[in-house]
Amino acid sequence: MVGGEVIVDLRPGQQGWREFMRTIVRTVRTHVHSRCGTLFREPVALMVRRFDPERRDRIIDAAIDCIAEEGVAGTSHRKVALRADVPLGSMTYHFASMDELLIEAFTRFTATIAAAFEQRMDDLPDPDAALDAIVDLIHVDLQRSNREQVLTYELYTLAARHARFRVITDQWMRASRAALGRHFPPDTARILDAYVEGAAMHIALDTDPQDRALTRAALDSLTSVIAAQPRSK
Repeated sequence: MVGGEVIVDLRPGQQGWREFMRTIVRTVRTHVHSRCGTLFREPVALMVRRFDPERRDRIIDAAIDCIAEEGVAGTSHRKVALRADVPLGSMTYHFASMDELLIEAFTRFTATIAAAFEQRMDDLPDPDAALDAIVDLIHVDLQRSNREQVLTYELYTLAARHARFRVITDQWMRASRAALGRHFPPDTARILDAYVEGAAMHIALDTDPQDRALTRAALDSLTSVIAAQPRSK
């Protein structure tokens, strides 16, 4: 005590120093508890990554839906993520770019259409029955869904603008020719495939589309003319 005042020795290691530090700790602890409430009393929930093995597939399906409704130009990472119910970060985790996602989406779409084409051309007894099946394909299968038509035209436009997407259309055409090739020679299958695409598009967009009889007559003429051509060696 000096002059009636208590002098506390705050040098490290001294009793006064230890009491001083305890006071600071108690003060800080009281202040934090009063400010943060249950922060230090309630257990903290840990963020756990959800196991979602189908997330990539959902993103691709959502991209197809988005393209069908809003077109390629209206499709974005954010819109697809919202449709797929996935975090936005999942988009770039699974797909390096929008082009990569579009390639996956259109590849899946064309594979589905090609499988239906193959099924239509399966187990037919002869070329005449195959021509009847092609008429059904043009007038029924390819006219059934406006959604599929829109997706097809979106792919055609994209492939016309950007050569890298022509790999998809090339694979699609090869699959169609292979299905037709079960019943017709390669040259005939190639021409028939082109006619199927063009006729189906005209019927879909024409306000006065051709009837089934005209389509069958055109197919008969095509196959007859091609059959009469000399084979190149």
